[in-house]
Amino acid sequence: MGDANRSLEGVDSESCRLRILLLGFGGRPGVVEEADRLAKLIEAKDRIAARDFTGRQSFAKIEADVAVVIGGDGSILHAARQMGRRQVPVVAVNLGKLGFLADVRPKELLDVLDRFRRGELGVVEHLMFHCEVLREGRTIKRALGLNEVAVQNGSPFTILDVHLYVDSELVTTYSCDGLIISSPVGSTAHSLSAGGPILRKSLQAFVVSPISPHTLTHRPVVDSADCVFEMEVARPLTDTSVVVDGRLLCRLKPHDRVRVRRADVSFKLVTAPGHSYYRTLREKLGWSGRFHRNDGT
Repeated sequence: MGDANRSLEGVDSESCRLRILLLGFGGRPGVVEEADRLAKLIEAKDRIAARDFTGRQSFAKIEADVAVVIGGDGSILHAARQMGRRQVPVVAVNLGKLGFLADVRPKELLDVLDRFRRGELGVVEHLMFHCEVLREGRTIKRALGLNEVAVQNGSPFTILDVHLYVDSELVTTYSCDGLIISSPVGSTAHSLSAGGPILRKSLQAFVVSPISPHTLTHRPVVDSADCVFEMEVARPLTDTSVVVDGRLLCRLKPHDRVRVRRADVSFKLVTAPGHSYYRTLREKLGWSGRFHRNDGT
C-alpha cells in the first residue's frame, strides 16, 4: 500500500482529481474509439492531462499521477518509451489477445482508478534497462527499454558468432541466429519464444537467451541486474542489427559493442484487484494443469 500512497502525493488538489495520461497505439483497430469512450467516463471524476495515440509524443515534462494505456503489451512498450525518465504508474487496459502486462478489462477501469485514488492498490516497480551501442569506444546510439535487447541475424542468414561479456569478462561465444538480453518483463516475450525461462516480474535479474544456438550445450543464463552485459559481433552480416523492444536501434559494424545495464528508473504497474502473477500465467499460457481426454473428461 505504501507505494500506492506515495504515488498520490502530487494528485491535483481539486477534489483529489487524478491527472491522467491517456495513451495507446492508434494504428490498432478499435483503440482510438475505445479511448474516446473511456475518456468521457474518466473526465466525470478526473482530468486528462494529455493524450497520444501516435506513440511519438514525449511526456517527460508533463505532470501526471497515472497513465491509462489502452491496447496490449505493445502499447505499454510505447508508453514506457514516451515517458522516458519520468515514469508514472500505469493502469494497463487490455484490448489484445495475450496481455501479460495489460490485464485490466475496459469495464474494470473506473473502479481501478477509484481504488488507486484512495490508495488501495499497490504499485509494482519493474526493471528497465539502458542500451547503448559503442563504436570505437564512442556511443553512437542509446535507448531506454523495458522488454529486451536482441542482436539479430540478417541477410544472408548464416550463423553469427556473438561474444558475450559480463562485467568486462568474456563468458562465451554463441554460434546462433541471434542473442537476446531480457528483463523479467521481457522474459515472457521474445526470450520465451527462443526457449528462455520465465522470470517473476519483480526479480532484479536479466536473462541471456541464444536464438537457435548451434551448440546444444549453450543454454539460457540468468544473472544479476547489477551486472553490465555486452555483446560483440566480430563479423556482422549486411543486416545484422540491434533491436530494442521490437524497434530497430541500428545496424552493426565489426567490433561494435552493445552494452546493456540496469536503468536508474523503473516501470511502475498498478496492481489490478483480483489479478495475480500465476493467474496471469495460467490464463495467458493455457496452463490447465491436467490432461484432457478426447471424450472431454
